[in-house]
Amino acid sequence: MKENLFLLAVIVFFPMLAAAASYLAGRKDRILRDRLVGACSIAEFLLVLTLLLLYRTDRASLDIPGICGMGLHFQTDGFRALYGTIAAFMWMMTSLFSAEYFAHYRNRNRYYLFWLVTLGATMGIFFSADLYTTFIFFEVMSFASYVWVAQDEKQDSLRAASTYLAVAVIGGLVMLMGLFLLFRQAGTLKIDDLYEACRGKNVFAACVCLFFGFAAKAGAFPLHIWLPKAHPVAPAPASALLSGILTKTGIFGILVISCKILLRDVRWGTFVLVIGTLTMVAGAVLAFFSVDFKRTLACSSVSQIGFILVGVGMQGISAGSASAVRGTLLHMVNHSLFKLVLFLVAGVIYMNVHKLNLNEIRGFGRNKPLLAAAYLSGALGIGGMPLFSGYISKTLLHESIVEYTQELREGTAAAGLFGVSDMKIIEWLFLISGGLTVAYMCKLFFAVFVEKNNDPKLQEQYDAMGGRYMNRLSCAALLIPAALFPAFGVLAHAVMDRIADLGQGFLGLSVSGHPIAYFSRNNLKGAGISILIGIACYLVIGRGWMMGKKDGQTVYRNRWPAVLDLEDYVYRPILLGALPTVCAGVCMVLDHMVDFLAKILPIAGSVEAGFFDTISDSVVVFLRKTIYRDSPQAHEPEEGNIVTNTLGQIANRVVALLNLTVWRTNPRRRDYKHRFALAYDSFKENTGMIGRSLSYGLILFCLGLCGTLVYLLYVLLH
Repeated sequence: MKENLFLLAVIVFFPMLAAAASYLAGRKDRILRDRLVGACSIAEFLLVLTLLLLYRTDRASLDIPGICGMGLHFQTDGFRALYGTIAAFMWMMTSLFSAEYFAHYRNRNRYYLFWLVTLGATMGIFFSADLYTTFIFFEVMSFASYVWVAQDEKQDSLRAASTYLAVAVIGGLVMLMGLFLLFRQAGTLKIDDLYEACRGKNVFAACVCLFFGFAAKAGAFPLHIWLPKAHPVAPAPASALLSGILTKTGIFGILVISCKILLRDVRWGTFVLVIGTLTMVAGAVLAFFSVDFKRTLACSSVSQIGFILVGVGMQGISAGSASAVRGTLLHMVNHSLFKLVLFLVAGVIYMNVHKLNLNEIRGFGRNKPLLAAAYLSGALGIGGMPLFSGYISKTLLHESIVEYTQELREGTAAAGLFGVSDMKIIEWLFLISGGLTVAYMCKLFFAVFVEKNNDPKLQEQYDAMGGRYMNRLSCAALLIPAALFPAFGVLAHAVMDRIADLGQGFLGLSVSGHPIAYFSRNNLKGAGISILIGIACYLVIGRGWMMGKKDGQTVYRNRWPAVLDLEDYVYRPILLGALPTVCAGVCMVLDHMVDFLAKILPIAGSVEAGFFDTISDSVVVFLRKTIYRDSPQAHEPEEGNIVTNTLGQIANRVVALLNLTVWRTNPRRRDYKHRFALAYDSFKENTGMIGRSLSYGLILFCLGLCGTLVYLLYVLLH
């Protein structure tokens, strides 16, 4: 059944209307605003839950023509309704927790405004029926959630927010280029029609561009740089949503590419599997090295996204393995809920002590059984402990690798780029990454809930809190989702299998395949290997090499080499240093070429040879008066700098000496100090203007256009 459903529009746009209402209410009454935000999140959850119950097996759609040219198109099915429900549930729980967490924050009105706008945009993504609608709401979500990261307005927060925004903008531009290429080849962007429209056509380049944009939001390596920087500075409820839901919007896009365009494409599956394996390992290693509670969870998100991408890749190379499909879907669901609980635990710690470094929060969780129980539920779940939900999804993912390896041995698998030995390496990397997950979760648990703080007075303060470290509403927001993990793990066939049944159709699986004996000897053996690896890593490396002595006391040390920071040592030097310098040089060359052409071209009549200079100067003056307007607080700098002044003085003295001797009859009257200063100011102005946003946008557009033209020429010639 397929019908037009107005409820989809309500689900998408109701939070955006409520955002405006909450902002206006907050200007008059803060308590009213908080209640309005909480009521909105609860209402949104009930709306999406109703949609899930009504359309878990059926499909419905809604078209809104005339908006943004191509109109907006929405659709619901089992997968979309399932993930919309999870997103609404997480927003509801974080809203309940936020009432206490933000009690002493500034700019709460602004935060809640963009918090609700992001909710509506996220729903727009999950329920989008075409990639054009996906792109529009993806950009709205990215810009609205920027405010979450910058909420504190501290230097670290603003720097992390700039990184987040840069990744979002660059990813969005590359994604837009992918949409242009895809639409040219397929003639449509409607998700359900893409597979048939793209059959036999070269859409690989378009899919790579789309993957770049979606992977940037998902946090896939090497585009993961925003997660370790944004999460430690963002408020904890925002971090829970950034990690648990906003990364899944990126995974949603990757699933569209992998399951709706390049379904069961071995080349594509290999590409995603490689990226997923690198992401899985890199995130686990970064998390294990971290000594900040929230940064550890952020890097953990990178690793868990890698696990999900491994499942997506396995779907491609194994002809749609049921274990890979169901494991991917269930690990998406699990990771969202895990990070909801774990980041709220971090929020409880931060709102009490305003610190997150393990050496400073050490011992905070002692004698706090509810907080310890919530953390352990999330930690055991994400670590893949049997009888917890994470064990089910990781078992399915591991099973897909084992099954494909066995098919390679028997010669029944489709021809691919990986052999048996390659798959064994991937399997061991999978198990080691799972072991590192256990290791860093143990590290956090023992630091916060078992060990005592090195400062006895600080430990006394922590112990004296008793049960006054969070109110009942925050406690409910923390314990309700935490109780789901053991329940889902114990009732795996009754609950987890049904969740997988809901969403597997979107991923291209119509038949569930053979039933999995989750607690068989072989599956328990795989989980046991990971757990033993994790315990060994924690005891040998975590308690040994990563610990040190300071003033006679044991402390946690950050052993990660600073030079391995991709943002500070690769991306920023290239984008803020090398690229502006190169572009400044190109502009200078072009400027000289214009001067040269102006001199040699026979320009007659009323047009003089300085025509080009006049136009160029007019454009520069216009930009300086509008887009590049100087700050009213800025002061004019002195002419030149110490180098130009020194060289100018030396040149002037040399010229003065020559005027008294060699050039007595024809002395030179030039001020080289001034000339050198003008040359320096010209170079500085060119370099500075290149580094501004408009120029960067034009440069990126130019690069994208050149790439598009090269690709089109290649298609036409072949």
